[in-house]
Amino acid sequence: MEKFGSDALDIIEMNPMKLTEVDGIGEKKAAVIAEAFKEQRELRQVMVFLQSYGISTTYGLKIYKKYGQDTVRIVKENPYRLCDEISGIGFKTADKIARNLGIDLCSKSRVMAGIKYILSNFTLNGNTYMPKEMLKQECMKLLNVPSDLIEDSMVALMTSKQIVTEEMEDGFGVYLNALYFSELGVAKRILELSLNNFNGNSDGIDEEITEYEKENNIEFAIEQRQAIIEGVKNGVCIITGGPGTGKTTIIKCIIKIFEKRGMFIVLAAPTGRAAKRITETTGYEAKTIHRLLEMEYIPGEGYPSFSKDEGDPIEADVIIIDEASMVDILLMNSLLKAVAAGTKLIIVGDVDQLPSVGPGDVLRDIIESKVISVVRLNRIYRQADTSLITLNAHKINNGELPILNEKDKDFFFIHQPNSSEIVEEIVKLVNTRLPSFKNGFNPIKDIQVLSPMRKGEAGIYNLNQRLQAVLNPPSSTKGEKEFRDFVFRAGDKVMQIKNNYNIEWRRIAGEGEEEGTGVFNGDIGFIEEIDKENQNLSVIYDDEKRVVYDFSNLDELELAYAITIHKSQGSEFPVVVIPVCYGPPMLMTRNLIYTGVTRAKQLVVLTGTRPALSMMVKNKTIAKRFSGLKKRIVNLVQIIK
Repeated sequence: MEKFGSDALDIIEMNPMKLTEVDGIGEKKAAVIAEAFKEQRELRQVMVFLQSYGISTTYGLKIYKKYGQDTVRIVKENPYRLCDEISGIGFKTADKIARNLGIDLCSKSRVMAGIKYILSNFTLNGNTYMPKEMLKQECMKLLNVPSDLIEDSMVALMTSKQIVTEEMEDGFGVYLNALYFSELGVAKRILELSLNNFNGNSDGIDEEITEYEKENNIEFAIEQRQAIIEGVKNGVCIITGGPGTGKTTIIKCIIKIFEKRGMFIVLAAPTGRAAKRITETTGYEAKTIHRLLEMEYIPGEGYPSFSKDEGDPIEADVIIIDEASMVDILLMNSLLKAVAAGTKLIIVGDVDQLPSVGPGDVLRDIIESKVISVVRLNRIYRQADTSLITLNAHKINNGELPILNEKDKDFFFIHQPNSSEIVEEIVKLVNTRLPSFKNGFNPIKDIQVLSPMRKGEAGIYNLNQRLQAVLNPPSSTKGEKEFRDFVFRAGDKVMQIKNNYNIEWRRIAGEGEEEGTGVFNGDIGFIEEIDKENQNLSVIYDDEKRVVYDFSNLDELELAYAITIHKSQGSEFPVVVIPVCYGPPMLMTRNLIYTGVTRAKQLVVLTGTRPALSMMVKNKTIAKRFSGLKKRIVNLVQIIK
């Protein structure tokens, strides 16, 4: 400005090399300044265009990053592309743009996008397919178009291999392509692997188990011995049971038997937290399934690819997968493709917990097909004489009310008559009462509030705001970033709420610098720094990974002082606090409260009303998921026979 005055902007845009007349600016820097100016000018034009259609700055930046200077042309030609290609932009936003652009309501691209939108939303509730008549009804409500146009658009989607229809037990079902072929793949592969029985290897197992008992000064029960024998001799074996039933002890014995036979074993789990816990309890390294499969991310793809597959399988004689109830149909398909013929697969999990967040009910479907060897552990062995957490988890699972408030025990119930009193009690528990308890729990790192619901007074949205106010209040030394209806603050406990396969991380602990990509739904960390100048914030996750988030990606994070019980799967916390009050019937279920209670290692505190607790324990309803896996496994067996 000192050099060129009011002509400065014109010179940057029209004659940038003239900038070299300013001391300290060479040709290279002049070119960088010109390029940045051009990019910002284009961005400004695009943002004005998008905001005229009601698209926020956050999503506008995402769209511009994807399409660059072609944004306006692409959006005008087919705004429905945004549904498929921009995370967070749904059909309704794209439809609003299309209407403003004058695109016909009966446009086939609109109807096809609407069908995929409804199907995708249906899979968010854990379903792998949607009954065709239900889909048509939802399409007519959303799109307001004739039934025959919906049929024609379905045919077009089938022709372009985006959906598949198939006759199911409840009429015709409609699948998104990836889910259909994942179901086929899991059914075929699990059956192939299960046919590789190793009866020759079962010789001498009893003696090996007895030897292990002597070496470790333990005695297995009959059902535990049976689980070990089945695990050793079968190509595929499922071991299922609740807390304290000895799953970890059984795994350790199975590993020892295989080791003595010179076999190579790998352990894995769906999440980093679950893998870390297996490593700690067994003494053997466990990886996440994504890491075991050597995940790669291809830009533009919604799901990762893996280096390990049928062409380059996992190098192992035995693969043991823990916390299998969390594995959805897509991940199970990727895993089974990478299991070589002749490799043993042992699947361990608690089928009575909530099913996976992703589509499918894989563990339950495989068990209920009655084709794979299954051992169900029912008796409690671990801490049976001291832990009410373990005992009460089994009582809840059996439909019995838990034992409450015994002196010097680890399971407490605090009566509060309504939601507002429950919330006040939770704030006091987390902020003062539990930290001053005999163990001196850290209010942020040790205590986790788990709620059945998101909305409402006792839902996680309200609880997070209340807990943030006392645990991490505003300070002049802490950076802040407002986002939607809440504030992110340095020091906040946060959770990743969707899989992001291409975000980069760098490990900050250990020798050397390790780098990689991928942060997953349910990962919990802490905000390290908020950098307003560079428009980003950094999060340190449990496994010492530092991830830097651009402000345009903050829709992937949530405060995590309180999280839903569903999101807590695969994790363990020293202390769990759960509000127990009336809510939507689908959330007042036995397997929900059971899953919440089993997340605690040292202490459970429930607060609410006993009638609400009784209602949850008595309600054994399991929300039906539309899944075809069980049927496919059974049908394949009949074909083979």
